[in-house]
Amino acid sequence: MNGDRRPLLLVLLGSALLVTLVLHLVFVPRYLPDDVLLTVLALGAGWVTYAIAFYALGRVGAEPESEAFPNLRFADVGIALLLVSLLLLLSFDALGVPLEGIVGIYALPAAGIYAGLALLGWSIGRRTEAINEMVR
Repeated sequence: MNGDRRPLLLVLLGSALLVTLVLHLVFVPRYLPDDVLLTVLALGAGWVTYAIAFYALGRVGAEPESEAFPNLRFADVGIALLLVSLLLLLSFDALGVPLEGIVGIYALPAAGIYAGLALLGWSIGRRTEAINEMVR
């Protein structure tokens, strides 16, 4: 990676992690049981910043000169995991499973969403760094 971009990526990584933590630890618990719209907005913003953090992590940790051109197979797996987990969460809601009563049943799809976002961001970050290295 070019030495002049590494500090910017580290700033992006740190700020994305900070915003993700603030959104998930402050705003989501404040809005979760009562206000559905603000909960969805806070979660959506948290998911975007979480994916950006893993994008920056993928770019910082990539070494394109030592490996073959990375494919997007992990991104495909991440998108599939994300979509299946979202469908599972929506099916729980459609079946009427209460969020307050059984939090544990919602933990597996939630972990799948975050794992899918991490795979997607990391894979796109590695691919971007490899393309940038080819252009240089």
